Amino acid sequence: MSETTSPHRLIAERFIDGRSAVGQPAVSPDGAHVAFVVATIDLGKNTTHSRVWLDDAPVSAGDHDAHPTWSPDGRFLAFTSRRGEKQGDSTLHVLPVGGPGEIRTVCSMPDGLGDVAWSPDGRWIAFTSRTRHERYEAEDSSWQSPRKIERFFSRLNGEDWIADRPQHVYAVAADGTGTPQNLTPGDFQHDGVSWLADSSGIITSAQRHDTWDRDLASDLYAVSLPADGDGDARPPIRCLTAHDGNYGSPAVSPDGSLVAFIGTPDSRTYPQNARIGVLTVEADAATHDQIRWVSGDLDRTFETTNGSRPPVWESNDRLIAVAEDRGDTHLYRIAVDASTPPTPITDGAVTITDFDAAGETLATTRSTVDHPAELFVGDQQCTHVGSTVAHRSRGWEKFTTPTSDGTDEIDVWIMRPAGFDESKRYPVLLNVHGGPHTQYGEYYFDEFQVQAAAGFVVVLGNPRGSSGRHTGWGQAIMGPDHPTAPGTGWGTVDVEDVLAIVDAALERYEFCDPGRVGMLGGSYGGYMATWLAGHHGDRFRAFCSERAVNNATSMEWSSDIATGFSAFHGGTHLELPDEYLRISPIEAVRDIEAPMLIIHSEEDWRCPVSQAEELWVALKLLGKDVDYYRFPAENHELSRSGSPIHRVQRAEIILDWFSEKLA
Repeated sequence: MSETTSPHRLIAERFIDGRSAVGQPAVSPDGAHVAFVVATIDLGKNTTHSRVWLDDAPVSAGDHDAHPTWSPDGRFLAFTSRRGEKQGDSTLHVLPVGGPGEIRTVCSMPDGLGDVAWSPDGRWIAFTSRTRHERYEAEDSSWQSPRKIERFFSRLNGEDWIADRPQHVYAVAADGTGTPQNLTPGDFQHDGVSWLADSSGIITSAQRHDTWDRDLASDLYAVSLPADGDGDARPPIRCLTAHDGNYGSPAVSPDGSLVAFIGTPDSRTYPQNARIGVLTVEADAATHDQIRWVSGDLDRTFETTNGSRPPVWESNDRLIAVAEDRGDTHLYRIAVDASTPPTPITDGAVTITDFDAAGETLATTRSTVDHPAELFVGDQQCTHVGSTVAHRSRGWEKFTTPTSDGTDEIDVWIMRPAGFDESKRYPVLLNVHGGPHTQYGEYYFDEFQVQAAAGFVVVLGNPRGSSGRHTGWGQAIMGPDHPTAPGTGWGTVDVEDVLAIVDAALERYEFCDPGRVGMLGGSYGGYMATWLAGHHGDRFRAFCSERAVNNATSMEWSSDIATGFSAFHGGTHLELPDEYLRISPIEAVRDIEAPMLIIHSEEDWRCPVSQAEELWVALKLLGKDVDYYRFPAENHELSRSGSPIHRVQRAEIILDWFSEKLA
C-alpha cells in the first residue's frame, strides 16, 4: 500500500465515503406513514451514521438510531440509539408522531438492544439485549475472574464472548415508568420477538435444551409476562417445537392463533433451503412432521444473502416473505393453507433487502447492481439518498453456461471496466463468494464497482453450493459421507463450475485478456482461491485469498463455529480425518506458483487468523511470491462492515496488487 494518496485509493474513497442506503422500513398500523433508517458512511469520522426517517425527512438526530417500531395506535414511534450516560450504553426511546410531546427515554441497556416489538395493548415494549456476568464490572480484564467454558459456540465472530453474556428477552413499560424485566434469565441465547395477540407474552427463538451445541437445533418458545396476581397457571416458558430442526424469525398471526417462522426440519444438515412454516401458538414440542410447511412449492431459500426478516401477516390466511431466485431476491405472497403455490409480488433484476406491510401499504427497500437500497412504497420510489454514489452498471450483463457434466446451467455475470473500448483487451478479476450457501446477483456491491472503475473486467457467478437455486444445487458439495444428503464434497464440482465460469467469459468476450486473469474471494471464496492456486494455478496469473479456510482440520477446533462444520461435511474431523485432509487447500501449498495476496482480520473468530498464518508461513518457507496484510480491530466482516478507513485501505491494497501482477 502506497504512503501517498494513490489513484486506487481515490477510487475506493469515491465508492465508499458518503454512501447511503435505506433499511428497516416500518409501516404505520393504518398504512399512512413509513418510518425507516438511513445509514451513511462518514470516512472523515471513520464511522457509519444512522438516523430514523419518517416519510420524507429525518425525525431523529442521533448518530446511531435504528429499529423504528410503531405503537399499535400509530401515535408513537419507538427506536433504539446510543444516548446513554455511560459510553457504549444502548437506549430505547419513544417519539410522539403527529402530536405534541418530546422524545422520551424508556430505558438504557449496557450491552446492545434489538428485536424491538410493541405489545398489542400498547403497555409494553419487548426487546433483546445481552445480560453480562458481573466480571464485566471489573476495572479491566486483569481483574476479571476466569471463564469456565462448558459448551461449543461460546465466542462468536463480531460478538466476542457470549457464554457469560447471553442474549435475553426483556420487557419494559412503554411509558418509561418501570425498569426492564428479564423474561428469559439463564445461560441460553434468544433471538426475535413477536407478541401474542392478547399481550400476555411473546414468541421467541432459542436454544434452551442441554444438547443444543451438539445437535445444533433451535426452537420456538412461548414466554409469558410475569403474572399480575390473576392466577395464571401457564408455565412461564413453553417450548413449541421438538429440538429437531432450526426454527426462528417468529411472527404471530393477527388473531393470535398461529405463529409463522423461517426454518428447516433437520438441524444436522446444512445447507438447506429455509422454508416458511406455520404452527399453532398452543403447540407443545411439535415435531417437524407436525409443522405445516406452507412455502414448499417454491424450492428456494427464505434466508437471504442480503438479510432476512420474519414473515409479515397480510391477513390471518396470507403471509408475505422474501426469497432468493438465481441472483434476484423477491417478495412472495404465501397462502397459509398452502392451497396455492407462493406468488411473486416483485419481479425484475432487483434485490429486496427489507420490507414491511400494514393497512394495505407495502413498503420495500430495493437495491440494484448500480444503486444502494432505496425505499419504495408499492412500486413508487420514495427516497433518493443513495444517488450520490449510484453509478451506471458499466455494461453489467448476465448469461448462463453449462456445468461440466451438462446436468444444469450456472448463472454468471460480467461487468465491463470504466472507459470501456470494445477493441481493447482488459485484465480480468474472477470473484468467488463466501458461504458457500450465499449468492451473487442483482444488488449493489461496491467491490465490483471499485474493480471495474480501476480498469478490470469483473466476472462472478454462483457455482454449485450457492443459494438461490433448488435444494440439490446447494447440497451438491456436501460431504460424500453425509448421512442424509451426501454430495461430492468441497473441491469437486464447485471447482469445476468456477473454472467453467471463467472459461465461458473468456470464450464469449474477446475484450477479456486470457493471459491476465486474477482470482479473489473471501471466506469460502478465500478457500477457493487457495485451492485453485494449488490445483489449477496455471489458469490464473495471481490470487487473493482473504479470510480463508486453508486447513479444514484446524478450522474444526479453532473456529467460533467449531463442530458445526459436521453438518456440512457429514462428521467431525475425528470421524472423517481423511475427508478433512482432502478438502484442505494447504495440502497443495508446494504446488502454488502464482503470486498470492493474503488478507485477514486479527479478530476474525469465524476463520481465525491462524488460517492465514499457516498459509503465509508455508509459502515463505517455500520461497514463494506472497504478500500478507493483517487488519487490526476487525473481524470476519471487514469488507462489509469494517471501519470505513480499513475498507478503503483494503480496496487500495487489492487494486494496487492486481494492477502490478496483471500488468
